[in-house]
Amino acid sequence: MKNPPMVSFEFFPPADTAMEETLWASVQRLAPLAPRFVSVTYGADGSTRDRTHALVKRIQSETSLTGAPHLTCVGATREEVLEVARGYWAEGIRHIVALRGDAPQGATSYQPHPEGFAYGADLVAGLRAVADFDISVAAYPEGHPEASSPQADFDNFRRKIDAGATRAITQFFFDNADYLHFRDRCAAAGISVSIVPGILPITRFGQVARFAARCGAKVPNWLAERFAGLEDDADTRRMIAASVAIEQVSALQREGVEEFHFYTLNRAELTYAICHALGLRAEASA
Repeated sequence: MKNPPMVSFEFFPPADTAMEETLWASVQRLAPLAPRFVSVTYGADGSTRDRTHALVKRIQSETSLTGAPHLTCVGATREEVLEVARGYWAEGIRHIVALRGDAPQGATSYQPHPEGFAYGADLVAGLRAVADFDISVAAYPEGHPEASSPQADFDNFRRKIDAGATRAITQFFFDNADYLHFRDRCAAAGISVSIVPGILPITRFGQVARFAARCGAKVPNWLAERFAGLEDDADTRRMIAASVAIEQVSALQREGVEEFHFYTLNRAELTYAICHALGLRAEASA
């Protein structure tokens, strides 16, 4: 057997006690798979900053996992963002997921803060000036929905790498050809950092379709057909979802992919099953 791949997981800060219990149960369930890191998302306008910070601190202090907070350019000055970064470094947090960020709710388009970092590449350069962080950035195999052209999108991605990013994590996708084409394009351009595919297990198809519409990801017809008529059949949905994701990651593994990032939506079951199919096994408790 091939060596099992490396994995990482994404969580988001819980909004209430019930969600916190679900999240923490998921963290504990996935922790024995020894992920490279677990990332924690950040509200579009910085609204979850305190909750993101609290969750990363808890992960760092109560588990053996490496927490990786998201940090964005939105709604803050350069100094405010860098102060957050310096605080993370002082607390022993060495990995940050650096993102431009989405426009706040109600805004028609993204507008840089007049005293802030304008784009992801600027944020990466700022973080590099603070400390030697391990910095992950976003990549869009199908193109960012706001990009003026595919070439402009790729040029922007390259600026983030040139600014000092150490890894790229892709937006989720369902057609592996899009990822493989993007990976080949990066290699041809001399970009040598890992291009880690972002995998979104489907818990509710309608929800995923809405996510895809917002971020410009395609939802193939065959995928919609797999889930058709299962709105009230949660058990069959879970079986189909596991099958779809296992097919996807197994095909990527055959193409030489050795690292995966899972958008867990704070649920462990599907992600755990997919990782098992990839060859990962839980580490024995000490």
